[in-house]
Amino acid sequence: MIEDFENQDVIMGLIISGGNSKGASFEAIKAAKTGDFTKADAKLKEADQFLTEAHNSQTQMLTNEANGIHAKMSLLMVHAQDHVMNAITFRDLAGEIVDLYRSTRK
Repeated sequence: MIEDFENQDVIMGLIISGGNSKGASFEAIKAAKTGDFTKADAKLKEADQFLTEAHNSQTQMLTNEANGIHAKMSLLMVHAQDHVMNAITFRDLAGEIVDLYRSTRK
């Protein structure tokens, strides 16, 4: 049963990291909208750090899978992966929006 608790910790970590990354990306857009590109760049960097945390968790899960330690698939696991994928997409889009705001301020 300890594996279930570890699995739940990883799942919750993915959800939290994805949510935090998306939140920081949104804050970057809001900062760029007001012309605060220093803050926008810092928030994008913060979003990247949260995505790195999620990526590290995914890498550990993949390593475990390769070593025969299979994660239990559940709707919650799928939900967590969905959060991460959406956060990655949102971060990429936020970077483009920040750049767009930056180019209109010149």
